[in-house]
Amino acid sequence: MPHPSSSSLEIDIAAALDWWRQAGVDAAYLDEASGWLADPAPAQPQPVAKDLSAPEPAAPPARQIGGPSASWPQDLQLFRDWWLAEPTLDEGGLNPRIAPAGEAGAELMVLVAMPEESDRESLLSGPHGRLLDGFLRAAGITAEAVYRASVLPRHTPLPDWTGLAADGLGKVLAHHVSLAQPKRLLIFGRNILPLCGHDPAQRGAALSFFNHEGGRVPALAEADLEMLLGKPQLRARLWKRWLDWTDG
Repeated sequence: MPHPSSSSLEIDIAAALDWWRQAGVDAAYLDEASGWLADPAPAQPQPVAKDLSAPEPAAPPARQIGGPSASWPQDLQLFRDWWLAEPTLDEGGLNPRIAPAGEAGAELMVLVAMPEESDRESLLSGPHGRLLDGFLRAAGITAEAVYRASVLPRHTPLPDWTGLAADGLGKVLAHHVSLAQPKRLLIFGRNILPLCGHDPAQRGAALSFFNHEGGRVPALAEADLEMLLGKPQLRARLWKRWLDWTDG
């Protein structure tokens, strides 16, 4: 059976290949590399099916400084003992805890952020306390008429005031003032004003009352004692504000 004749294209290709074979060329090379096969597609991670029947993990309970308020001491002396022992009031440190000092119903309650670094037995026994003592003598107030307290129980470098406020330290402070029942409250330290229910966007002079459990007390807020110690103009301003406050 006769084979069909080859096309002219097939004859041309066969002739070209024979020519290269006779010339000793049996492979073709290019200067640039090229892939003859496509690269394999990267494996796609398979989505993990969510088990809708499994409950979502519960969020950790919010930290409450002082624990449940129902268990807080309702007596000032018991509160002082609790102040020295309650573990949630601070995160520890090298300095000792210092108890507040004074009697309930004092003419004036002085509130500072924390004990001085040098305090060991009593609150404000260092240079801040000496400045305060001089101010009180000039104002004609005896030591027995003053209740001294701090927001934190021990000297704490760089406390997180925003976190402490979120964790309820302001409620502990309000309870403390409620037990102390002072006639007036003098606050040293603008950074603790949010714990006193004061809007930080306002000036400290806008704080005129401190609200506590079941009542409120007239309040005056000033810069902290460290700033007053180094700036006579601030001490002069405090004295003027004090006279306006107590004469009013």
